[in-house]
Amino acid sequence: MKCVLYWTDPRPLMASISEYTVWPVHRHKRYTESGMKLPEMPILADGFYKVGSSASLSFCADDVGGESMFESILFASGTASHPAPAEEPDFFHDLNLDQLVDRLARDHEHLRAIWYAPLDSVAAIHHRHEVMRDLQCDAVFHSIDTFGRGMKAVHASLTQVDAMYYRRQQQSWQLDAVKTYLRTVESLAVELSQVTLTSQGLKDLRGYLVEYVGSERFRTMVAETKEVSGLLDALVYNVVINGTTVVVREPDDEVDYREAVEGVFARFRRRPSKDFRVTFSQPVAMNHVEAQILEGVVRLYPEPFAALAAYDRRYRGRFMDEPVMRFDREIQFYTTYRELMSREARLGVPFCYPDIAVDDKAIFAADACDVMLAEKLAHAGKPPVPNDFHLEGAERILVVSGPNQGGKTTFARMVGQLHHLARLGLPVPARQARLYLCDHILTHFEREEDTAALRGKLGDDLERLRGIMSRAGPRSLVLLNEIFASTALKDATYLGRKILEQIMERDMLAVIVTFIEEWATFSSATVSMVSAVDPEDPTVRTFKIVRRPPDGRSYAMTLAEKYGLTYDLVCRRFVP
Repeated sequence: MKCVLYWTDPRPLMASISEYTVWPVHRHKRYTESGMKLPEMPILADGFYKVGSSASLSFCADDVGGESMFESILFASGTASHPAPAEEPDFFHDLNLDQLVDRLARDHEHLRAIWYAPLDSVAAIHHRHEVMRDLQCDAVFHSIDTFGRGMKAVHASLTQVDAMYYRRQQQSWQLDAVKTYLRTVESLAVELSQVTLTSQGLKDLRGYLVEYVGSERFRTMVAETKEVSGLLDALVYNVVINGTTVVVREPDDEVDYREAVEGVFARFRRRPSKDFRVTFSQPVAMNHVEAQILEGVVRLYPEPFAALAAYDRRYRGRFMDEPVMRFDREIQFYTTYRELMSREARLGVPFCYPDIAVDDKAIFAADACDVMLAEKLAHAGKPPVPNDFHLEGAERILVVSGPNQGGKTTFARMVGQLHHLARLGLPVPARQARLYLCDHILTHFEREEDTAALRGKLGDDLERLRGIMSRAGPRSLVLLNEIFASTALKDATYLGRKILEQIMERDMLAVIVTFIEEWATFSSATVSMVSAVDPEDPTVRTFKIVRRPPDGRSYAMTLAEKYGLTYDLVCRRFVP
């Protein structure tokens, strides 16, 4: 039996590349004033013209570069970005920020260093606020998201190139990667020029992309890519299979009956039918038979494959622009957090851009919540309980007391999270907020006793507190959770007073969760916050933390009665 197979390379021509592009109005004006005649062009948003094709830009080839500048979407142009720490900050685990970063950076490990590096100026924070506000526009986010998916496809293709065995298949996938890159970059340049931007970061990017896609290097790469793709797309050949023999030959005059057969059966097609075909996964890499067939095609058409090999040598590993790649990496810091905001907003969690306090320490937050708790509850479809707090005048320390399991630790964690998110230039989970630009966040939360140190729980607490106080200064935020719980009340009260004196002496902000209510009235710098219970049923925690004096009640007896653990109830179990 003889079988003839016809195959044509299905890769599309790059017709979409350079169908249209954009051009800054200021540059058009400059050329016009110099006497150059330019075609009439419709104006787009934010002072850009739409031009019919890249050929229309031939007059500007030598003018690319030097005007638009883009360094980073994380920092304003011309500002030095301090090196990001490689290690996770000490307070991340206590505030559950390690869990948040694990979730957001699961597929973007490079984001961890950005999360570890807070900003140190209001201007830098406002720069990121502006970028995030632009990204909250659906049209802008769609453009950036499409760009991200395109770049992800580019990197996936390049990963396959490195994993492939056959050289010619590597060259083909390299070509596909370049085509995807060119389409992705030019589409982003065009789409950003059709929307209104307010952030300087994205404006700088847009200006840079417009000049980049009009540059001689970019247009040359587009032309060469289209040329090589066109040569490969034009190849037609026959594969003749006869038993165990496979022959590759030039196409002959045999009739292709596909269109005729489809035309005959088309008359019976009254409505779309269900497709019962099963799709099987195909290996990406060629097998040895396919490789031999391809070598047969190369012998028939050596010129296109020689052009492909030359193209591969020219662009392998050096076709992507460094600022574009940097933007691709950095913009994920914003987009992953925006997706988190969208998930939590569906449950009613508000987000706001906080005011940043530098010269005074009057802070507040309304309807705020623990961002990681909200993230966990979002997957369960449950909204978190919001809380408020504020400090004004000489107030510096929030002392949180009340019954156990009432949300005190979550409240302290929330205050720390809000301040770190604010330092990163991100919106915070609150309806409204004013937060302090602290230089350090220092935490002391419950940890397992270090038995190897041979100093006991109290010794561990004191050692950790010594380390905190050695680093703390007037701009620090200190969060202490249930310190000195392992020692006698009298000793704990005395030690706690010494800590409070240190905090007030250095004029630091602090949140202290404690069972020692005397700390709440220590001085005018301390503010009492109490975890509330349901007044109808004291065993039910509302998880609201309210600003009021401590009431001296822990509701321990109520809980013991609820679970049958009072003295009388326990005794009854043992009475015969």
